Amino acid sequence: MKAPHAVSRLRAERLARSAKPFLARGGIKGERCTGCRLVPSHCLCGVRPEVATQSGMCLLMADIEPLKPSNTGWLIADVVSDTFAFGWARTEVDPALLALLVDPQWQAFVVFPGEFVKPDRVVQAVQPLPCGQRPLFILLDATWPEARKMFRKSPYLNALPVLSLNPEQVSRYQLRRSQRDDHFCTSEVAAMCLELAGEAHAAHTLEAYLDVYTHHYLQAKHQLPPQWDGPAHTCLQGLKQA
Repeated sequence: MKAPHAVSRLRAERLARSAKPFLARGGIKGERCTGCRLVPSHCLCGVRPEVATQSGMCLLMADIEPLKPSNTGWLIADVVSDTFAFGWARTEVDPALLALLVDPQWQAFVVFPGEFVKPDRVVQAVQPLPCGQRPLFILLDATWPEARKMFRKSPYLNALPVLSLNPEQVSRYQLRRSQRDDHFCTSEVAAMCLELAGEAHAAHTLEAYLDVYTHHYLQAKHQLPPQWDGPAHTCLQGLKQA
């Protein structure tokens, strides 16, 4: 069994600090797989992909995001081994996060819409980096109002370039719905970043994995069995064999 990844560990830390249990809906007595957060009958741990990437992901997560079964930051950590996760708070910063941001092996980019940032900070492409340096994408994993607050009130991010995405597609995320089609779930944003970094296979794998997770989640919600030979699984399996 694989060791818990960064989001799993952050979830455990957050649960340990809770004054009362966090009760996610679904399942007999609310039980869920600790590896994928789905009800046991719809567990997909056996098809979890992992792709070697040059890129890293750093998730700054709003307070209860690690606890939500519908959170897709978990999927990023499943696929991208160099994923880091930190809880966000206005008044304190994890020293490990500050150390990560100055680690010379990484060139960090804050992923955020350029319209809210001074133009001299905005980049729209990931240019080739100096030898030995790797891109690290900082994703604000929160609702849009929370993400804007996090961006404004995190001074340690102020010196970093802001990667502004201009996607043409509409979000396919179905588990929590934004009223705007240009708002994407966290794993969709991560896939776009991987694509920009020249890691198309990893990007497509993460997209396919989101589709599989969404299928299992919704089938469980409607008390229907997962379609293991359906289009979502077929696509992911093809990418794993590529």
